[in-house]
Amino acid sequence: MAYEEFTIEGRNAVLEAFRSGKTIDRLYVLKGCKDGPVMSIVREAKKAKVVLDFVDKERLDHMSATGKHQGVIAKAAAYDYCEVSDMLEAARAKGEDPFLFLLDNIEDPHNLGAIIRTANLAGAHGVIIPKRHAVGLTATVAKASAGALNYTPVAKVTNLAATIEELKKEGLWFVCADMGGETMYRLNLKGPLGLVIGNEGEGVGRLIREKCDYIASIPMKGDIDSLNASVAAGVLAYEIVRQRMS
Repeated sequence: MAYEEFTIEGRNAVLEAFRSGKTIDRLYVLKGCKDGPVMSIVREAKKAKVVLDFVDKERLDHMSATGKHQGVIAKAAAYDYCEVSDMLEAARAKGEDPFLFLLDNIEDPHNLGAIIRTANLAGAHGVIIPKRHAVGLTATVAKASAGALNYTPVAKVTNLAATIEELKKEGLWFVCADMGGETMYRLNLKGPLGLVIGNEGEGVGRLIREKCDYIASIPMKGDIDSLNASVAAGVLAYEIVRQRMS
């Protein structure tokens, strides 16, 4: 279900968004504000486990399109999120081994959209992103996914490392892209699999990398040392597709 508005401003509008069950990615609140209506909104945000940012008035004024934010601005998701369990259920329903993308702190909306598009075309059952330090399902992401967001579910989790541990109990193996790994063509990437892609600058974080069963490197023949995150995701995903088809 797509939403028409992505930024919601003003106390009544934001409170109504929470109470109607709209998916809110992030809430910005005026630092030090203790007014009753604002505290009610903060309570709703905590209940929904929404990321909260307490910021100064200058920042809110800068973000505001209406000039009437009243100390609160919410960023709503362009699309609904789903649960990780829904992805496993979708794989079971198709009689396929689960194939999931897990993204470690992807901050560029164009990269996220492109990765969701690749995930869809490679037959993945879903994409998992963390709540913090990562872009959510914004309008830009939806556009960059070229419609794939309508078909490929995205889940947002509090802790990516804990999610990997849970999925291991479901029988998934995990492979991440990293320069220091084994060449991807030498790895057995069949069966239930999670493909972990790191962010645009630092790659996969150490904690997440240590949770992975395989570290895969993509052969590089050129003069620069890394691929864009969405391109790396595509290259590795299609090696997984090739192995699944053979």
